[in-house]
Amino acid sequence: MPIGRVKWYSLEKGFGFISSEEGEDVYLASSALPTGVPTVKPGTKLEFGVAEGRRGPQALSVRIIDEPASVVANTRINADDLATIIEDSIKMLDKVGNGLRHGRYPTDVEAERLGKVLRGIAGQIEG
Repeated sequence: MPIGRVKWYSLEKGFGFISSEEGEDVYLASSALPTGVPTVKPGTKLEFGVAEGRRGPQALSVRIIDEPASVVANTRINADDLATIIEDSIKMLDKVGNGLRHGRYPTDVEAERLGKVLRGIAGQIEG
């Protein structure tokens, strides 16, 4: 099976590209990622099968071999600041919850903002 490294991957778009050791770029769809893996970081070393797709080589049955070191652990914010962010996010969630109780879903912009905040908090906590 070929081996390569993630060139880039967009969670929002659901795809990215792998630079294979043979030198070609291989399309990486979210459906090819291992179960339970929503995204991969650039530089992640992968083993994968290849099929010829409409636009060129496409990765299949991806297996993660090695992930790059996380920068998050080195960029953790101060615990007091994180506590404040969590308290503010509780207020945001409470507002959304109250709206939902009255049949009002958050707007796309509000939902996207809340999702980013929650993912950021999760990243800081998981470190």
